[in-house]
Amino acid sequence: MQKLLFTVFFSWLSIICFGQTTGLVTGNIVDKNQQLSLPGATLKLKPGNHYTVSNQQGKFEFLSVPAGTYTLEVTYIGYQTFSQEVIVAPGKATDLKLKMEAGGVAGKEVLVIGDRLRGQAKALNQQRNNPNITNIVSADQIGRFPDANVGDAIKRIPGITMQNDQGEARNIIIRGLAPELNSVSLNGDRIPSAEGDNRRVQMDLIPSDMVQTIEVNKTLTPDMDADAIGGSVNLVTRAAPNGPRVSATLSGGVNPIRNKALYTGSLVLANRFFDSKLGAVLSASYNNNDYGSDDMEATWSKDDFGHIYTSESEVRKYNVQRIRRSMSAALDYKINAKNTLYANAMYNWRDDRENRYRLRITDIKPEYDDNDAITGYGGSVRRQTKGGIDNGRNKNRRLEDQRVQNYSLRGEHLLGSKVDLDWAASFSTASEDRPHERYIEYRAGKSPLNLDLSDARFPLVTANSLTDQDFSFKSLTENHDYTRENELGLKMNLRFPFSVVPGQKGRLRVGGRLRLKDKKRENNFFEYEPITEFSNLAEISNIHISGKGYQPGEKYTPGTFVINTFLGAQQLDDAAKFEKSDNPAEYLAVNFNAKERITAGYIRWDQDLTKQLSVIAGVRIENTHIDYEGNIVAEEEELEGSRKVQNSYTNVLPGITFKYNVNNDLVLRAAATTSIARPNYYDIAPYVSSVADDAALSAGNPDLKAARALNFDLMAEQYFKSVGILSGGVFYKRISDFIYTYRDNAYTLEKFAADYKDVATNPIPAGEEWTYKQARNGDNVKVYGFEVALQRQLDFLPGFLKGFGVYVNYTYTKSKADGIYNADGDKRTDVTLPGTAPHMFNASLSYESRRFTGRLSGNYTASYLDELGGDNFDDRFYDKQFFLDLNASFRLTKQLRVFGEANNLTNQPLRYYQGISSRTMQAEYYRPRYNFGLKFDL
Repeated sequence: MQKLLFTVFFSWLSIICFGQTTGLVTGNIVDKNQQLSLPGATLKLKPGNHYTVSNQQGKFEFLSVPAGTYTLEVTYIGYQTFSQEVIVAPGKATDLKLKMEAGGVAGKEVLVIGDRLRGQAKALNQQRNNPNITNIVSADQIGRFPDANVGDAIKRIPGITMQNDQGEARNIIIRGLAPELNSVSLNGDRIPSAEGDNRRVQMDLIPSDMVQTIEVNKTLTPDMDADAIGGSVNLVTRAAPNGPRVSATLSGGVNPIRNKALYTGSLVLANRFFDSKLGAVLSASYNNNDYGSDDMEATWSKDDFGHIYTSESEVRKYNVQRIRRSMSAALDYKINAKNTLYANAMYNWRDDRENRYRLRITDIKPEYDDNDAITGYGGSVRRQTKGGIDNGRNKNRRLEDQRVQNYSLRGEHLLGSKVDLDWAASFSTASEDRPHERYIEYRAGKSPLNLDLSDARFPLVTANSLTDQDFSFKSLTENHDYTRENELGLKMNLRFPFSVVPGQKGRLRVGGRLRLKDKKRENNFFEYEPITEFSNLAEISNIHISGKGYQPGEKYTPGTFVINTFLGAQQLDDAAKFEKSDNPAEYLAVNFNAKERITAGYIRWDQDLTKQLSVIAGVRIENTHIDYEGNIVAEEEELEGSRKVQNSYTNVLPGITFKYNVNNDLVLRAAATTSIARPNYYDIAPYVSSVADDAALSAGNPDLKAARALNFDLMAEQYFKSVGILSGGVFYKRISDFIYTYRDNAYTLEKFAADYKDVATNPIPAGEEWTYKQARNGDNVKVYGFEVALQRQLDFLPGFLKGFGVYVNYTYTKSKADGIYNADGDKRTDVTLPGTAPHMFNASLSYESRRFTGRLSGNYTASYLDELGGDNFDDRFYDKQFFLDLNASFRLTKQLRVFGEANNLTNQPLRYYQGISSRTMQAEYYRPRYNFGLKFDL
């Protein structure tokens, strides 16, 4: 390492001393007709071995070019080859603006490239020239799918599936690996999480029309953040174009599940000023979706005699209004050919207003005869209304206000003719605020029940003897939940020539990064007892919900509930009407403060070994320092004190990547890399919570290690000149110290005293055995699989068939976990890693003529283990899902088109099952969604 550092130092000195013998060639490259930047173009200076690739803004630079006259040659899939003479003067920068013509002739293929292929060409050119294994999707491709948010667009990419929330894609799974093992960034800056207990980024926060490019990095290089075992997603927002642009979309539609409307609008304004030195782009998006869902849920139990039954049943009806607002701005200022500054800002704000009417039948217990056969069931029946205060924000609904903001300032500089310097400072914040969230519940006493388990996929529990008069007031509550996470990021990178192979290009990069994270969760919860007793459910202001049209089946009848307007109108702070009491059991254990400082440095060496073979080798070092504070809670509600813990660990992460260009169209890649995944915040928070009635103790684990992975990847990519790709690859990951939930059913006072010497109060009585739960590190997980993808325009077919195109990809993933223990403390075998989807498949068939564009798209994911239970019977699985979507557009004029979209034509529910696929835990339906509108683009 010392020898390498000395080499870097003396190389830099030589650059300063002899930089005047060479010059620079810089510039940008655009589409001749549309004046849009072309990222991923291959540029070569001949004679010699000088080449480079244009970046996201179409910019390029040749460092340390000996003075002389050259021919600049540019190649781009889907475009005619471009060439131009360039004169390089010593100590000076030659600044160029290149314009390429779309289409042309390549061999026997006639290339006719219109709007439908320009976006695809941009994505494939970037993917081909990237040094690591990536998938790129451009804004034009995103617009070809009927996807409202970024998550729904990402699920079309090979190896990616999404976990849904209220009918929209939210949590990302890459190559079958759970959301906690992946990372998401915006323009290279990490996006913080708005949720309280984890690091997941809510992908449904960001509208798809606010993103210019989606980059999925499936292998990492040393200059990338290391916490991405599955992969890393970078969302690139719009950059300023090379001329004026005005784009607008206006649409409306209907949600048949509630027969409510949805509205969408977006606007993009952009131009360049001051002799094109200053570029600016402003984007705004608005989406108002009024819909809902029909849901049934069940919990399954097994008694001592082997009888299996539902111990809890729920029927839920949701009415949801989801409003997404997003604004972004991007500025760039070109000081001169060697110095450019960038500023970006993005603000995403999503309001979810929700009412939920829940019929819950709980504490279901079998009744037996003398032969231990079940003769009947009994249980408690509850009807609960979820809502919020009647004000301008809540509107009698539970309001979930989620916001994500990102602000950054960057600079790119050329020092002399050989040194490339870039730096960035960013601030990101995410929050979730749920003010004035209210619940009112009515309950009947223990009642006889009927269980129809003839179809375990749709179990039915009824209490036919009950009437609305039998339900009396049980509880009225209001809570305010708030979570906020901030991240301040600083980074700097240096790049300069360094080659050990004569006549071949080499580059050395060094850099550092600092990330300061601050997260807190502050919840409260209050109960209200009315001074004047509330009437029974039949006599209070109510709403009756029948089973007619209910999506899981009309046999499910939610019944009668307190209406949401009555709940919202209650003046809870009026002491003459309600007696208020704090309920710490609902929030003391979950509140925490967390601070993290991540310091990283790296060295990366890019070296061409031959004209076809190149290698990237390097190492990244990341130090993580944590400072967490959690509560010690006894009997659920007694705050015994707080517990502060500090910890620090360092990860050394080497990696090597090879790229072999067999020819201009066939690329082979291989990589051996290392990466990590840090634990969830709440798992590390040093809380201790005990519940004596349940003989249960749960605790955070500040000593949790970050999971560490050794990754091996092979990939082959065949690019078509007619703008397409055929690719296939295999991958293998060995994850050490993976995190799972540990359970001990015989936890004693002696064990507690040994584990928690810093806690003065011993909650476990002597001689008793409690249940103990804590997140812990397992031994290792092996994950392996393969993926194949085909993207091809069928322009080799005759006549109108030329307009067809196909997009198909499939990913297989297999995993095996070692070191997981069940509720009895026994080691479990044949357990997969939670979140590992074994099969993922995308397929779409498109057709486009001069005016018409249409696409039918399917997305399939097989079932997979979502959460481990105490044993096989209690394991929770996310069921298979298949979505079918359709969209089409027709161009009225050169600037104006009409379009229509239909989502979820299969009426795919969100479904979980327990243990085996026939035992439904949840089945939530949303029905299809339809949208129609106009798009204007100048």
